[in-house]
Amino acid sequence: MYKLKVLGEEIEVERGTSWEQVADMVQDKFDAPIAAVSVNGKIRELFKKVNKNAEVEFFTLNDDIGKLTYTRTATMLAIKSIFDIFGEKAANTSRVDFSIANGLFIRGGEGIPLTDASAEKIEKRMRELVNLGTPINKAIYPLDEAMDLFERHGMKDKCDLFKFRRTSQVNVYEMDGYYDYYYGYMLPNASYVKSFSFIQYGEGFMLVLPTKDSPTEVKPFEERKKLYETFMETGRWCKQIGISNVGDLNSWICENQMNDLILVQEAEQERRIGEIARDIINRGGVKFVMIAGPSSSGKTSFSHRLSVQLRTMGLTPHPIAVDDYFVNREDTPVDEDGNYNFECIEAIDTKGFNDDMLKLLAGERVELPDFNFKIGRREYNGRYMQLGPDDVLVIEGIHGLNPKMSYALPEESKYKIYISALTSINIDEHNRIPTTDARLLRRMVRDARTRGSDAARTIGMWPSVRRGEEENIFPFQEEADAMFNSVLIYELACLKPFAEPLLFQIGKDSPSYYEAKRLLKFLDYFLSVPSEFLPNNSICREFVGGSCFRV
Repeated sequence: MYKLKVLGEEIEVERGTSWEQVADMVQDKFDAPIAAVSVNGKIRELFKKVNKNAEVEFFTLNDDIGKLTYTRTATMLAIKSIFDIFGEKAANTSRVDFSIANGLFIRGGEGIPLTDASAEKIEKRMRELVNLGTPINKAIYPLDEAMDLFERHGMKDKCDLFKFRRTSQVNVYEMDGYYDYYYGYMLPNASYVKSFSFIQYGEGFMLVLPTKDSPTEVKPFEERKKLYETFMETGRWCKQIGISNVGDLNSWICENQMNDLILVQEAEQERRIGEIARDIINRGGVKFVMIAGPSSSGKTSFSHRLSVQLRTMGLTPHPIAVDDYFVNREDTPVDEDGNYNFECIEAIDTKGFNDDMLKLLAGERVELPDFNFKIGRREYNGRYMQLGPDDVLVIEGIHGLNPKMSYALPEESKYKIYISALTSINIDEHNRIPTTDARLLRRMVRDARTRGSDAARTIGMWPSVRRGEEENIFPFQEEADAMFNSVLIYELACLKPFAEPLLFQIGKDSPSYYEAKRLLKFLDYFLSVPSEFLPNNSICREFVGGSCFRV
């Protein structure tokens, strides 16, 4: 018998008991289905057996670990169904590309008609596998044998990835004769994936899944056409230069082609910034360029580079930070935990902002505030501004796209830009890189460098940051006149040398430990690129240091 401590209570189980069976014993103590388990601080999949006395923590679909486990399993279920209906080549060339709202976009593989009928067939097969409870088996292969297996099955992307793998073993998952590799933990069988829908969308399909807050409910897909096209445009560019996954990137690094790649990528970003500047000029009458985006999207560097482009076209841009219009600290709203909520729009003096902007628009001379973050109050230090015919304000802040932020300003005077780091490459065809991972690593590196903040604190704050983005930024994405993807195809390889030492400092006793381990495993796929290669106006410099801008 083994003794297990779960939720402060001790239970005994027999040898040979699986963690899935233990989860069944305690499921009624949790509000959502259990998806994974931590045994003495190490995460285990539920199909593993109990083999020692242990302190046990279960993760449900309400937790990040559980949600990711569900998503991976649903992904394998979808690719397996494509394999069953359309064949091996169709499955291998189907690309799990990016997420939009509650949907995971899967680019259609070779030979799959992009029709509603195809989506219905795939969903029907998925539900058959769910009803059968088709097992997902995990086996540990020596690296060479895993590469031979995937080569036989035509999965070149996985062979290219494993070519740079440092460990000697690979976890391979099998479902009813279909083999695949997934970065992270999986559920024991298909019956766990009860909630999903599968629809045809654009150049592929959307696997629509529950959110973490409603883990057993599938809401209708929330379409975001501009965001979708921005992802697709980036994907087309990556394909054009021949880098679609980490294996491709690592090959470029090994072949000493990074200097050329960086120059080409930076030129592509500058081209796009120039296009946005030209659109502002052609619009005519624009006085307020409003830039918004989630944390660590590169807003500051982008605003500087856009300002340079606007100057070359005859305008005189002036930066304005929405943060200077924070209400005084004592007037700041608090959240449900009693902490100041700096993310909500009520933390901004929108009336004061609109009054000042209207006066500027009317040609008046206005004294603008500076927010003193140390004392939590707005100050007036003689910073006056008056707009001439060629002047334009470049306004940066998380609420820039929210109509409430600029409610009094004429629409024709505003040009709205949404910026984010929309990760452009995959680990392999069936393992995407979440955009939030790139932004979290950016913020971690920047906060350690500029604020003396350790990685554990940055990771700990991240859920609150993400909630603020979900409430205050993402709902207004489609309001933008232009979208800009600030991600650099090579930036994770540049961030790696800075991020790894920070993550290794996080110990097992930290609440951030599991996330740190996940990110370290993720970074292990990449070869490093020295930051010396980066030009001093690169958006990546905002995070690793050495920027020519005040960021």
